[in-house]
Amino acid sequence: MSADASRPQLHVVLVEPEIHWNTGNAGRTCLAAGAQLHLVRPLGFFLGERQVRRAGLDYWPRVNPFVWDSWSEFAAHLPALGEPFLFSAEAEREYWSVDYPERTVLIFGKESVGLASEIRDRHRDRLVRIPMADPELRSLNLSTAVALGVYEALRQRRR
Repeated sequence: MSADASRPQLHVVLVEPEIHWNTGNAGRTCLAAGAQLHLVRPLGFFLGERQVRRAGLDYWPRVNPFVWDSWSEFAAHLPALGEPFLFSAEAEREYWSVDYPERTVLIFGKESVGLASEIRDRHRDRLVRIPMADPELRSLNLSTAVALGVYEALRQRRR
């Protein structure tokens, strides 16, 4: 890992993302917000130049995401990046009730099932949720959730 973990940063982590358009939108949000994107394998798509270009991600080289081979590889570096907050529908705490520190890591699971239960169980005290009025709605789109989390952390830094 070559990230400069010594300066305050905002990191966005997509664990096993499945849909390249969602990942591309999350990357665009990271570019706009000055956040670093991390992708944890396995990915549901290829990151080759042809595939990225086909998805319309002409800005993708500027996103320059860190790609980790596994959750365990990423987790070993997590303390150096900042304090983690994991988005999960089962969390009791709402994401906007958290005071995000300067070095914040926002972690999101894959589109179909979210974060693995082992990850949620290990970080139970760090789970946050996006409230939704419709109790039958499983979740928001991944890239929408990323944008909400990123811009709440940024909003708090403006205080």
